[in-house]
Amino acid sequence: MDVDPATPPDVDAILDIVRATGVFTGEETVVAREVLEEAVKGPGETTYRALAARVEGRVVGYILYGATPMTQGTYDLYWMAVDPGVQGGGIGRRLVSAMEARVAAEGGRVVRVETSSLPEYDATRAFYDRVGYPETSRIRDFYWPGNDLCTHVKWLGGEGSGFARAGAGR
Repeated sequence: MDVDPATPPDVDAILDIVRATGVFTGEETVVAREVLEEAVKGPGETTYRALAARVEGRVVGYILYGATPMTQGTYDLYWMAVDPGVQGGGIGRRLVSAMEARVAAEGGRVVRVETSSLPEYDATRAFYDRVGYPETSRIRDFYWPGNDLCTHVKWLGGEGSGFARAGAGR
């Protein structure tokens, strides 16, 4: 499996994967396309970055991330999806590792992920926890009543969790 920058010809295959997961709404899929089309313009054109995982040349997953505006060294993991037919084979973990390596190379120190509390996202939240992104906060009824915003965070560079550091002296 290879992980490399997503390109404009990858957009439709990636969106097929987004739809196939069955967890994103139609509105979310429209936004996924908009942000992905921005990301594949490449560095210098946008702060969004997208990586595609390929098996024998076929796109089987992607991750989209970018520097968080008005912060220093903070990044957001905005979107991620793996073809349901190959989930559980380590593709998501490889995508996250590749993103983290690139973020660290750009001087990134922390990555934040926001996701939903709905039951269809249980596996997503468990995945983030397994790859070192514990849930750090939850805002009740954020998206709509009964759908909380769950924030997962990872500090890069072996500095520890950062939680004690962030709250020290406050």
